[in-house]
Amino acid sequence: MNATRPVSSGWLRPHAADLPIDPARPAHGRVVGVLALQGAFAEHQVAVERLGGAVVQVRKPEHLAGIDSLLMPGGESTTMSKLLESSGLWAPIDQALRGGLPVFGTCAGMILLAREIIDRRPDQRCFGALDAVVRRNAYGRQIDSFETDLAVDGLDEPFHAVFIRAPHIEGLGPGVQVVARHASEPVLVRDGVIWAAAFHPELTDDLRIHRLFLSATAP
Repeated sequence: MNATRPVSSGWLRPHAADLPIDPARPAHGRVVGVLALQGAFAEHQVAVERLGGAVVQVRKPEHLAGIDSLLMPGGESTTMSKLLESSGLWAPIDQALRGGLPVFGTCAGMILLAREIIDRRPDQRCFGALDAVVRRNAYGRQIDSFETDLAVDGLDEPFHAVFIRAPHIEGLGPGVQVVARHASEPVLVRDGVIWAAAFHPELTDDLRIHRLFLSATAP
């Protein structure tokens, strides 16, 4: 497994047209919502489309209609919390989560899904859909971002992960499964149909994490 190293300057993904489609198309027939208020939503869209799925960019409550699952991207969790309120999306997403909608949150998305945010700002909320306690930016500032290979349950080969101002999981409920660890700490977890990653799988060309989520939560 490769040693941890600073994040490279070339982590931004190419345009979707420059990337190959998964010939198995495991997401064919799926309609996946991508929360598109702020952050790396375009990169999640590319991943889903390469897996054969259709994508709805979710910016308004009506965009939730008909989606099979939802991706919450990395970004700035406090800003995203405020935008969820101002867009009118908070209540309908909360209702969808309570109704069993599969959701995968990465970095800021994981913070939004958590039960508790230790160092949250007074105006920041979380959905409580993931039985986890998290700490924002626990791995350091932007300059402390890094890349490393992770052993992931269900994958034969390591996954090259990008950590950018990553949150840290401080505690997990008894029903939460750890899917991957970094330095013995959980960084990819699932709680039923809720998945969350402290890193950014959308910022690599490797589709395997998205494939795992979509396969595990297929209708």
